[in-house]
Amino acid sequence: MFIALQAILLALSGLFIKKVGATYAGAVGGLLTALGSPGLGLFTFLALIIYGVLVDLSLFVFKIKGSPNGVNRNRLIAAIAVSTMLIGIITYSATVTMPEYIFTQAGIPHTFILQRSLILDIMVMFMGPATGATAGYATAYLWNKYLKNIALTL
Repeated sequence: MFIALQAILLALSGLFIKKVGATYAGAVGGLLTALGSPGLGLFTFLALIIYGVLVDLSLFVFKIKGSPNGVNRNRLIAAIAVSTMLIGIITYSATVTMPEYIFTQAGIPHTFILQRSLILDIMVMFMGPATGATAGYATAYLWNKYLKNIALTL
């Protein structure tokens, strides 16, 4: 639900803190979110760390650096769209396939498992890049308009 906000915050942390800024922010966000929902805490924590790593990798692959000259908006949009689509696919697949596999192997009856469907697959494949592109645009706007001249001494 708040994936766009998470994407914006992870992208901004990746621009401010070089190399692993989004991973740090993902770890902190995952820890705080896991404290709020202990039942899914480990899954949430791991998903946000993986999301932070994907954002850092996409910023590196697309050669996006936070500088006082601003960032390339189109490359940032593409980078965040790709990382958001990948984390959507990873978490959706883990949510759908892993519990069924684990419960089936253990012989435990599984009544509350999300069933895979074509509609959900299409929604994940469409909404991941759409949300990521929106977050990438918002991040580029915020960086180029307000944040590019802020220097962090880390």
